[in-house]
Amino acid sequence: MRSKNIMGIVFANTNDEKLSELTAARTIGSVPFGCRYRLIDFALSSIVNAGIFKVGVVTKRNYKSLMDHIGSGRPWDLARKNGGLSMLSPYGYAENGVYKGKIDALYGNLSYLEYATEEYILLTDANVVANIDIEKMFDRHVKMQADITLVYKKGISGSIYLDMDEYGIVTGVNTDSDATLLGRNVCLNILLMRRDLLITLIKNAYRHNFTDFGVDVLQREVGNYKMYGYEITRHALVIDSIQSYFEANMRLLDKHVRDEVFDPERPVYTKLRDDMPARYGFDAKICDSLIADGCMIEGEIKNSIIFRGVRIGKGAKVENCILMQSCQVDKNCSLGYIVADKNVHIKEGRTLMGYKSFPLVIGKGLTV
Repeated sequence: MRSKNIMGIVFANTNDEKLSELTAARTIGSVPFGCRYRLIDFALSSIVNAGIFKVGVVTKRNYKSLMDHIGSGRPWDLARKNGGLSMLSPYGYAENGVYKGKIDALYGNLSYLEYATEEYILLTDANVVANIDIEKMFDRHVKMQADITLVYKKGISGSIYLDMDEYGIVTGVNTDSDATLLGRNVCLNILLMRRDLLITLIKNAYRHNFTDFGVDVLQREVGNYKMYGYEITRHALVIDSIQSYFEANMRLLDKHVRDEVFDPERPVYTKLRDDMPARYGFDAKICDSLIADGCMIEGEIKNSIIFRGVRIGKGAKVENCILMQSCQVDKNCSLGYIVADKNVHIKEGRTLMGYKSFPLVIGKGLTV
């Protein structure tokens, strides 16, 4: 694979507005996930596991947490003199503040694209939980002599789906509020193309005041360029709502899903933080849950995702919950279907219940 001939572009703010409870002070890329990760870790890890070491991260707003997490890119081996990680401006040429869409964002960073020497560009959002073999994707792109290769997954949540013929050629790029109908091919917003082609498409779209890359570029250019679909058969989910975020976390309780997402041959890297092992009281009961290090558990936990430094008091019952870093649940509380952001404090004796299809979100740093 000519990995040095590819550069990556990661959009860190895609669908921020659809998870407003968790993105009020952060990008969707820096939303915590799976006890110790952030959502952007999956995109960055898939990229570097394919030998791609020049990556630009497009930000928009609320990116302080993101910058603190990825830093210089050292956990992903992106702290390099040549190439490496670049944080791209959210302003660029936008006349009315931050960019309106991907087209505006890419046009605002056109000099970054034009001065690059790589032949290909991989574009990806930061809200996809998947471990993607980009090397195989690239090999198929070259073999099929494709102009654009789009990654898709059958039958998951999403808003853009692909129509394809029997040879895998994309014949339609469509939008729908429920792209899962009839087992549609849901686009993961991960695509590969030549750098010069992307620059041409962006310039043309910007001249026409287009902002939506999926509709105004891909949909309009179907038939003008050879587009192929690349199917992901392993586990993959698009995080585009609180419910999908909750579901994606809960699926990690399935060992088969964990094995597919955290494939040791293609590790998922993240910012390291050393802490003491989790401690359990004499009355603690744990069932089918993931517990990070640094926790103190004295109550009961079932079917839950518990991040670092969480404290569960005696007599407390936590079921079907996601408790992020440094949350504290006092004695005799009862929680069900709760998503608690970092540093939430649930006082003694409280009972809080959401529902499987509508988990209750408690904002960062709140006391209940």
